[in-house]
Amino acid sequence: MKHNQLSGLVRILLLLCAAALALVLFVPMWRIELDAPQYPEGLTLLIYANKLGGNVDIVNGLNHYIGMKTLHASDFLEFTLLPYFISFFALLALLVAIFARPKLLYTFFILFMLFAIISMVDFWRWEYNYGHELNPDAAIIVPGMSYQPPLIGFKQLLNFGAYSIPDIGGWIFVSVGLIGLYAVVVTKRKKFSSTAIVTVITIFTSTLFSSCNTGPEALKYGTDNCFSCKMTISDIRYGAEIVTKKGRVYKFDDSFCMLAYLKTKELASSEIKNIYMTNFTGSHQLLNVEEAVMLQSNVLRGPMGGNIAATDQIDSVNKMKDKFPGNDLLWSEIIKQ
Repeated sequence: MKHNQLSGLVRILLLLCAAALALVLFVPMWRIELDAPQYPEGLTLLIYANKLGGNVDIVNGLNHYIGMKTLHASDFLEFTLLPYFISFFALLALLVAIFARPKLLYTFFILFMLFAIISMVDFWRWEYNYGHELNPDAAIIVPGMSYQPPLIGFKQLLNFGAYSIPDIGGWIFVSVGLIGLYAVVVTKRKKFSSTAIVTVITIFTSTLFSSCNTGPEALKYGTDNCFSCKMTISDIRYGAEIVTKKGRVYKFDDSFCMLAYLKTKELASSEIKNIYMTNFTGSHQLLNVEEAVMLQSNVLRGPMGGNIAATDQIDSVNKMKDKFPGNDLLWSEIIKQ
């Protein structure tokens, strides 16, 4: 390989990037899914480079009731400009692959990352404006309530759960960014050790997906309500939580309520990422039920009559048995009861 030329592998990857970016013009870039009891099949808003798709009319009807502006592609300058920007980057990736100049590659990567950052900031601004600039004469007004959808991940908006995530076009952008980063560090590999390259890519990837976190959410005792019985979560020792793969959080004041809800099958097991129960002892942190040890005792009395407590180790269960005689069980045994 010549000193001032890109490697054959990098050029092939850039050709693939050019083709993939051209495809973005025809597939949805982002999707916002809405689910609520009255719409069990869910609603979807698809955002393309030049238009809106999915259940736009239904979403606009709902927005009207709460005072949000209706969505029309003609109202967004972005839908006019985006196809040109995407075409520009597809053409630039093609030129980098043809001429194989490192400086041209660096220019492509820097411009592409700036475009990605500006686009996300603009998307957040758009969501903020639509979620906060409400019609004061709307049919439904909740004082202090705003309806800004999440940038990435899940957010509860009244009785609607809103889930925002990249669609095919968005994931293509992510892939092009990662390939661009790889191409840059490989081209500059004389200045980077292999460890440094891996570190840079790892930091980039973890930062990119940090907002897609689907971990547990701290229970706010005295404030949060149980998803099942609607009672305020008041006893710190018995709280429980279900987190879905999309990041939606279901909070419960007692394992009894959580187990009863799981048995309804309203939430498919394939949708569940993790289930948590509060550590009965210590700092009362949330424990993954698959890693916790359970104590079932008729002496235990949760807010809704539950008789199960979770701990992080068998020693804690043995100490608890002095006060709460019972049996130590695994979650797999409890869920079968």
